[in-house]
Amino acid sequence: MSLCAECFNNGDHTGHDFNMFRSQAGGACDCGDGNVMRESGFCRPHRLRTGENVPSIPRDLLLMSEMVLPRFILCIIQYLRDGYIEPDTSTERDLQKVLQQLEPQISFLEELTKMGGAMRTVLTKILTNQQTFKELSMGQEENLYAKKNYDKYLSALKNSGLVSVEEKGQGATADVTVGAEGGAGAMVLLDPCIIESLKHKCFLEELLFWTIKYEFPQKMVTFLLNMLPDQDYKITFTKTFVQHYAFIMKTLMKSHESDTMSNRIVHISVQLFSNEELARHVTEECQLLDIMVTVLLYMMESCLIKSELQDEENSRHVVVNCSEALLKNNTYWPLVSDFINILSHQSVAKKFLEDHSLLMLWMSFVSFFQGMNLNKRELNEHVEFESQTYYAAFAAELEACAQPMSTLKLWCPAPNQVTFHLPLHRYYAMFLSKAVKCQGLDLDSLLPDQEMLMKIMVHPLQIQACLSEIHSNMWVRNGLQIKGQAMTYVQSHFCNSMIDPDIYLLQVCASRLDPDYFISSVFERFKVVDLLTMASQHQNAVLDSEQERPMLEGALTFLVILTSLRIHLGMTDDEILRAEMVSQLCMNDRTHSALLDLIPENPNPKSGIVPGSCSFEEMLSAVADFKAPVFEPGGSMQQGMYTPKAEVWEKEFDPIMVVLRTVYRRDVQSAMDRYSAFLKQSGIHTGNPWPPYKERTPLHPCYKGLIKLLHCKTLHIVIFTLLYKIWMDHQNMSEHVLCMVLYLIELGLDNQVQDNKEDEVGSHCHDSWFPGTNLLSNLHHVINFVRVRVPETAPEVKREAPPSTSTEASSYGQATSENYTTSQVFSLVAERRRKFQEIINRSNTEATQVVRPKSSSTRWVPPGTPPQLVTEILEIRESMLSLLIKLHQKLSSKQNSLSASWLEDMDMNRHAHGDGITAIERILTKAATRSCQIKRSIQDICGKVCPPVPPKKNSPTDKKTMDKEERRQRARERQQKLLAEFASRQKSFMETAMDVESPETEAAMDLGASEVMESEVLYDCVICGQSGPSTEDRPTGLVVLLQASSVLGHRCKSKEAKKLPTSDEEHIYAADTCGVAHDVRLTLMQRFFKDSSCLQSVSIGWDGGVYVQTCGHTLHIDCHKSYMESLRNDQVLQGFSVDKGEFTCPLCRQFANSVLPCRPGRGTEAGAWHTPTNKKTCVLVKEVEDLQEKLGLFPTESNLSKEMELVIKDIKNTTQKKYMDYGKNPGSPDNDFLFMYSVARTNLELELVHRGGNLCSGGASAAAKRSCLNQLFHVLAMHMRLYSIDSAYNPWTKLTQVTQSRETDGFDEERPEVPMLFRDVPSLLIIFVLTMPQPLRKEHFTCVVKMLYNLQFTQALAALSSKFSPEERQAWSTAGALKKSAANADKSFEVLLSHVISELSKDKSVYKVNAEETSMLISSVWSPQSIEFSLQQFCLPFLRLSCLLQHHLYGDNLTGCQEEEEFASLAVCLGLLPSAPQPSNTVHSASCLQWAVSAFDLVIQWCAEVTGLSQMQDPQWAAPRLLQLPDNYNIIFQYYHRKACTACKKVPKDPALCLVCGAFVCLKGVCCKQQGTCECVLHSQHCGAATGIFLLINASVIIIIRGHRFCLWGSVYLDAHGEEDRDLRRGKPLFLCEERYRVLEQQWVSHTFDHINKRWGPHYNGL
Repeated sequence: MSLCAECFNNGDHTGHDFNMFRSQAGGACDCGDGNVMRESGFCRPHRLRTGENVPSIPRDLLLMSEMVLPRFILCIIQYLRDGYIEPDTSTERDLQKVLQQLEPQISFLEELTKMGGAMRTVLTKILTNQQTFKELSMGQEENLYAKKNYDKYLSALKNSGLVSVEEKGQGATADVTVGAEGGAGAMVLLDPCIIESLKHKCFLEELLFWTIKYEFPQKMVTFLLNMLPDQDYKITFTKTFVQHYAFIMKTLMKSHESDTMSNRIVHISVQLFSNEELARHVTEECQLLDIMVTVLLYMMESCLIKSELQDEENSRHVVVNCSEALLKNNTYWPLVSDFINILSHQSVAKKFLEDHSLLMLWMSFVSFFQGMNLNKRELNEHVEFESQTYYAAFAAELEACAQPMSTLKLWCPAPNQVTFHLPLHRYYAMFLSKAVKCQGLDLDSLLPDQEMLMKIMVHPLQIQACLSEIHSNMWVRNGLQIKGQAMTYVQSHFCNSMIDPDIYLLQVCASRLDPDYFISSVFERFKVVDLLTMASQHQNAVLDSEQERPMLEGALTFLVILTSLRIHLGMTDDEILRAEMVSQLCMNDRTHSALLDLIPENPNPKSGIVPGSCSFEEMLSAVADFKAPVFEPGGSMQQGMYTPKAEVWEKEFDPIMVVLRTVYRRDVQSAMDRYSAFLKQSGIHTGNPWPPYKERTPLHPCYKGLIKLLHCKTLHIVIFTLLYKIWMDHQNMSEHVLCMVLYLIELGLDNQVQDNKEDEVGSHCHDSWFPGTNLLSNLHHVINFVRVRVPETAPEVKREAPPSTSTEASSYGQATSENYTTSQVFSLVAERRRKFQEIINRSNTEATQVVRPKSSSTRWVPPGTPPQLVTEILEIRESMLSLLIKLHQKLSSKQNSLSASWLEDMDMNRHAHGDGITAIERILTKAATRSCQIKRSIQDICGKVCPPVPPKKNSPTDKKTMDKEERRQRARERQQKLLAEFASRQKSFMETAMDVESPETEAAMDLGASEVMESEVLYDCVICGQSGPSTEDRPTGLVVLLQASSVLGHRCKSKEAKKLPTSDEEHIYAADTCGVAHDVRLTLMQRFFKDSSCLQSVSIGWDGGVYVQTCGHTLHIDCHKSYMESLRNDQVLQGFSVDKGEFTCPLCRQFANSVLPCRPGRGTEAGAWHTPTNKKTCVLVKEVEDLQEKLGLFPTESNLSKEMELVIKDIKNTTQKKYMDYGKNPGSPDNDFLFMYSVARTNLELELVHRGGNLCSGGASAAAKRSCLNQLFHVLAMHMRLYSIDSAYNPWTKLTQVTQSRETDGFDEERPEVPMLFRDVPSLLIIFVLTMPQPLRKEHFTCVVKMLYNLQFTQALAALSSKFSPEERQAWSTAGALKKSAANADKSFEVLLSHVISELSKDKSVYKVNAEETSMLISSVWSPQSIEFSLQQFCLPFLRLSCLLQHHLYGDNLTGCQEEEEFASLAVCLGLLPSAPQPSNTVHSASCLQWAVSAFDLVIQWCAEVTGLSQMQDPQWAAPRLLQLPDNYNIIFQYYHRKACTACKKVPKDPALCLVCGAFVCLKGVCCKQQGTCECVLHSQHCGAATGIFLLINASVIIIIRGHRFCLWGSVYLDAHGEEDRDLRRGKPLFLCEERYRVLEQQWVSHTFDHINKRWGPHYNGL
């Protein structure tokens, strides 16, 4: 069921699970269709429409359309007839051309369908009217064109190959030369009714015919689908579609564009066939099922080949050839998809099952897949060409959807052959399972005889053995594709229809066949029979020795899976779901969508809830905990994950299920690692645990026979032999083998056979190993002697056989001699198969060959003939019990690890988890509780405390194992030593590398350490490793990244982030941003004042300023050059461009693009540099003035100065030209001067932003530690010393002296200079510091700050006064004037305020300008407190900047403080206040003033220059923020994915949003390209100075553009389970993840995109 967005949003779907998807081909919305959904789900408009009172449309309104449309449609059809040429003669392009010309007409029809129900009714009438068609279609007599046109149509109809029955008949018989038995179904296609139906009777039928002929053009498909809401049309169209079904598929097979065509076909059919009512209707009326099966058969018959299974000449079986295009390209999938869709309706499926002939047809179809894609093991050389046909084979079998079956064809595979495709076996298995589970039938009544079962089991068993062979690298010469097949076979998407039915079929066979026969078949198929001997050496004819162990492990694991898996043998659906879920979660934590994907669909469909069963979500919350998405320090973002609960690890972790479901072996290891980590963490077990044993659900009574496997002598002999071999340390035994052996014993103990076994003993009398078949009684049975065949060289041969006369009795009184005479040759196969000889003799000779007993005489003798086999007799005298106890001793390496009284003080609970020792104890305890005899035997064996003497003490193998152990121990110790050494080295490296205090700061910035200052600062070069000072000749530099930044320019006044517009009413205005405000201010100034003065009164760099950051590592500049050279020659693809000077720091790999030279440390003046001063203010002022007039000395030409020039060049190249030229005459020195000091300003301001906008937190800031401002200042100062400030215009004089106003000539063309009150005070500070000789003494710096503070304070007063109402101005002016005569009047804000007001009021125009604005603002009355507060706020930005500058230049510590004390704290720090004030008396901003000359005179002079206050600007800005996004992603998507681009007025294919300013842009849009650059890149340059953050609307992800590179950042919208949905593939509702968005904003503000995101690529201006 699918709804359009409008109906969905208007309906109530709370709590429903839904997916949103973008329909490419249009389609019909099902809202309002009662057949598809319940009325309660309709949207409001549709619910109203179902009522009675729906107004009808006036008849005459539609008359015109009824007249015109038939002709219009005829015109389209004639056009289609005319333009059509058969594909063999035409090229694709010809047809495309015809369609292009028709585009406007079809678009017009599409528009009509959107007009609503009335118009659709008219269209339906015309399209389905047979009379109109008859009249118009053939053309009248006199119209020659129409006649010719009609003939063309007829010939096209003929050529579609479905009309002339005769030739079709011949074609079909020729086609199926090897036809399935009797060529069933080859002729069915010729059913005349199918062909007859292509005689067209109305426009709709012919339109569809041409749609098919033209291979489903998109526009036509959309038109046909848009008409579907009309019920009459829907029915007629569905019938027409079914009529043409065979023809559609035929066209599809021939098509070159089968992929696109398939998608479009399914787009239509899914709309038609998912409606049960309609599906039933067409099945009954139009024989839809017959058509489908017939067409499927027809398709597959075109690509049959003879089966090579078994290389038999007379084999009549044919299979499909997987390398045919039809299978390779999955051309058949639309058909199969429709078939599955149709059969999902119960009524249709029932009809299918009741139709015998249809089922037979279907079976003959399925038999084509039986044994396809046969793999032959390559034994000599590697295959040259790895075929990929297996994809097709798996796809084909999966798609052939599961239906029950009636016939089975069977063959026995030759060795070294395997096919993974046995659909008939699997159908049969699923049929049996369903019959027993759902219909309660008796299994025996459904099964064939024993002989047939033996044959049935061969193929599935061969697959299991081959899986093991593939994992043992025995098929390595067949290339990777064979591994691919094995993985696909067990994969969770396919296991329902592949491995599960195979294992179930084997379980059924095992439960009905003789267990001894079954077990011996298993070991024979796994090729490990020769390994199962008591002798220490053996020969294996078929396996290499390194393959023996994995194959033995495989065989045992398979037996464990076979006997313990209960998926089809009694587990309920809920239990299966739980087990599947637990096994997937134990391998790895999973996201919700990954888990949904990994859990097999059957028996738990993900969609919809099967009544009475647990839903997926409930089960998930029962077994797993949700881990919310977190951020790792590296910046990689995690998704929300589900992890198993503790009790699941404790009680439900099932390693057997995990082994069955893992595609990669490493997943099993991963599950075990996670399990052991859990045990360690919860303190249950600290060592290396073994896979835990899990109790099984009880078996369904039908399958009780399966337990007999665990209680058969053959298995017990194998277990005994393996226990013995492990105890004796024979080769090729492993912990895993022991683990599986113990698992089998435990399964046997837990599943006892109930029947009475007296009658069986007789038939086994030839067997002397064990008396009976019950595991319990066999456990304590002692075996004394065994006769084995061994090579002559084996150690056993040298020993003499024990004398047969000895009558020493064994523990159960059997005479030794008796044992001696009856000791058996352990030849598993020969013994076990004797009793089946008769059965097999009855069957054909071929079978006899396969199961012929192996006798040692026919054994293959390799070249180089190994030693002959001789028969020897071994003395064993052990039982399984005694071996278990000895193994316990061996594992715990204690001689008497189990005391005699051990069983009494056993605690059962602690046995659930642990290693091999625990497992053996658990088995012994279980056995003892089930039988008193065993309990006695255990106590007996444990009582003989005598240490066990393993035989052959001095045999060479024993020595070997001891040496091995010793060697291992030594190797381990060596490894530990190495690791410890490595760890200590790593630690010391990390300590040095992580010491982010860049080396020079520690020395140069430590106030107390004046003795350190005497010596030069030393730097470590991270390339050559040498340490030394930076010199003029060999300078050292800091690794830096220069980047243009507009972060400061995007700050606003308000702390709230701007909202992203999600409707046409909402807008974002950029006028209030910092960048715009500064631009406006500069432009205004340039209108009134002299240009050169303007360019020294403000700072630029708010937009496109250059930000410099460093990782803190230094290197010699000449080392850096050779490093860059080596990078240039390195051919490896790097994520950066070396030609642009980009590189990564050689030590920490941080991205960088320049090196900032460090100034050689001058130790001499350093002492005097800091000394506090007692000089008077006026003296200092004079000194500063003199310093400024000292001309900057041109630096001597040296390597250092060259490098400094180069860095300046780099800095200029970092940003765009438009961000540097603000003057009237571009390229002037004034411009350059402005740009240089603005770089310093930008970096100081950004550091303030990174510190949170204030200095309350003090010095502890990560940004400060890696700051390179000190070096940057020296480089800038060096450059700026080239410009001297003309002393006549030096602002310092205006700050500190009352000058006589110069007489200006009336003819003076020049504009005035910028008034002092309009100048930007922090800019002046930076200009002063940078133009004075370096290093600047601190007393002079403080003096500059004090003088500038006076100006800043006066500006604050002026700005404040402009906010007053005229009355308030008058009042404050009068009040202040009274206090003027008081002492310290120049430090009182009231006095100064009144003075400023009176001075400014002299010029009438000053306050007038603002009069209108202020009248709006006045709501509150200004009190002294509020005035004091606003003055402090106005001055704070300047104080912060000065303090930060002082911190970088002199290393003064920044003291932390409360926010309300920040002003006082900074004033003390800068020396404006004598010492820290008491908290009780609040600091007044005016008390910080220190005037060099009369305050009032200076203020008079400053105010006199002012003509209007509009250029006064509040210097405070809030922190930069990204836009505020809505919580639900759908809001963004619905508004923007249909929105037209503002530039090209089209709806973009890939719309994107800038998250900084809200601009809507076309990603990759050619329409908006300018000079070869796409819109996103252009916008990133314009909005963020080459840094852009874009949200891609159709993908929900964010991309970052940084310069010439871009990267995918991830998504800030996650679904309810904390997962991203990239490209909106899953279509789940998405919600904003605040944490992620904060991280994105943080990375933007701190300019760390380059460092944190690792996957960058070039965008070539194409985004």
